[in-house]
Amino acid sequence: MRWRGRRQSTNVEDRRSMSGPAVMGGGIGVVLIAVVIALLGGNPQQFLQQANQGAPQGGGGEVQLSEAEVEAGEFVKTIFADTEEVWGDLFRRAGYEYRQPTLVLFKDRVQSGCGMASSGTGPFYCPADEKVYLDTSFFDQLSRQLGAPGDFAQAYVVAHEVGHHVQKLLGYTDLVDKKRQTLPEVQYNRYSVALELQADFFAGVMLHHADKKWNTIERGDVEEGLNAARRIGDDALQMASRGYVQPESFNHGTSEQRMKWLYLGLETGDLSQGDTFTALGLGR
Repeated sequence: MRWRGRRQSTNVEDRRSMSGPAVMGGGIGVVLIAVVIALLGGNPQQFLQQANQGAPQGGGGEVQLSEAEVEAGEFVKTIFADTEEVWGDLFRRAGYEYRQPTLVLFKDRVQSGCGMASSGTGPFYCPADEKVYLDTSFFDQLSRQLGAPGDFAQAYVVAHEVGHHVQKLLGYTDLVDKKRQTLPEVQYNRYSVALELQADFFAGVMLHHADKKWNTIERGDVEEGLNAARRIGDDALQMASRGYVQPESFNHGTSEQRMKWLYLGLETGDLSQGDTFTALGLGR
């Protein structure tokens, strides 16, 4: 992916040099669940609070960033700047103003408007404070544990989280939150799936328009993104962690669905095609 030499976002809180140690128990099962929730967005408050319950606050001095961490930060800030410009353009064309979110880079753990989060939870968007939280060490986990390497896969992750911010601005987040309060869990999960698939679609739309603007996509990049979408489907993650799948518990979408909606956004860049709620037979 071509990303060097472009503007980096200034809507960034880089807290990595001020982080202290983090403790998170639960083993690989908890980590995999955390990866699902963090990668795919949604409302992470409850999980974050439970996962970090009882974790010591700890503290530490200033942390020296490695060269790899510095480069990862530069990459994320660049992709975040791309989202600002692309979504700013798309909102203006529709007659609206895009309210930019904030990127928070952290190391080990961080306090967010959605609760305390450790690096084990991966990237997430918090609608309460309109911030995207990311420990760049997650990219190693994405590559090694989930089998989804590559900078385009990483850009997809960032674009997906910003997609959840777009959903908040457009009212989809509030819609699904209301469904959470009125529907049984199994029925609510269908709305959660629609929300996550739409964030995938929005990620594809952003990356489509970024390529049109800056010629960012190189040979093999689309395959990298689709591979990441495949690896983080509910069915793939449940099979990896449990050895079987429970479709009634899906709340992020299958590998096939995630690949489909990401590709549709990448291929068309057309926001009018992103009504995942209607596509899944759900009412508003």
